[in-house]
Amino acid sequence: MFKEGFKSGFVSIIGRPNVGKSTFLNRVIGQKIAIMSDKPQTTRNKIQGVYTTDDLQTIFIDTPGIHKPKHKLGDFMMKVATNALREVDAILFMINVTEPKGKGDEFIIEKLKDLDTPIILVMNKVDLIHPNDIPPIIESYQNELDFAAVVPISALQGNNVEPLLQEIAKILPEGPMYYPADQITDHPERFIISEMIREKVLQKTRDEVPHSIAVAIDQIKTREDGNMVDIHATILIERDSQKGIIIGKRGALLKEIGSEARTDIEMLLGTKVYLNLWVKVQKDWRNKAGQLRELGFRDDEY
Repeated sequence: MFKEGFKSGFVSIIGRPNVGKSTFLNRVIGQKIAIMSDKPQTTRNKIQGVYTTDDLQTIFIDTPGIHKPKHKLGDFMMKVATNALREVDAILFMINVTEPKGKGDEFIIEKLKDLDTPIILVMNKVDLIHPNDIPPIIESYQNELDFAAVVPISALQGNNVEPLLQEIAKILPEGPMYYPADQITDHPERFIISEMIREKVLQKTRDEVPHSIAVAIDQIKTREDGNMVDIHATILIERDSQKGIIIGKRGALLKEIGSEARTDIEMLLGTKVYLNLWVKVQKDWRNKAGQLRELGFRDDEY
């Protein structure tokens, strides 16, 4: 579909872990499609959020945060992050203004210097600092890179998000509507459901457990009367000691995880859901290429 004057394009969101990329994406799309947690490195696959208006369609790519890989899963996440910078129409370089510029930011800046793609500096979490602190931060980044625009925002509060969308619209070229107007992501529901469950595990657990988990959806089946969907999922962990942590005393924590995930999934599917969760130990799954492929981490897609 091509309408005269209609603009469309792909925008990559990149930044250090935990700067608020997923929060921003969910704010713009208006529905939870990217996992949110206060723990870094929670976004594993590039998630495309589709934002459509009468005269514009923006396809956002939310990449894993830049970090030094420690295992094959880390290598994959890093590869996705750097490849997302290619062949997009604009890049949002998001920073957390409550933290000083670090090696991770410098690493990203060095990668961005080699690109001709327009870059917008997105200064997130400005609601947490004094306005007088903003200009020196802008200057420190502008000394290293030329930006098409600099926009301070609060993704969580929604402050200044609309002006940022307007800056993106200035950059995007005329083009077709790549996705139907009512479509918000190109990820199948099965993937989003697994991410919703994984988000709850991340929020409820600490220490080594978060980066050692994955969620596999074993079955999604609508009951004959059409009034409920049965979902069976397995939470994969690497060590026996983590199993007790996730299950909790008398299964209490696993019940909490299931209850909160079910609420999100019901909103996504628009129907009642019966969610059955299992916890399974799959030793060293993050270093097994075959296991990663089964969970949807496919090198050939990136």
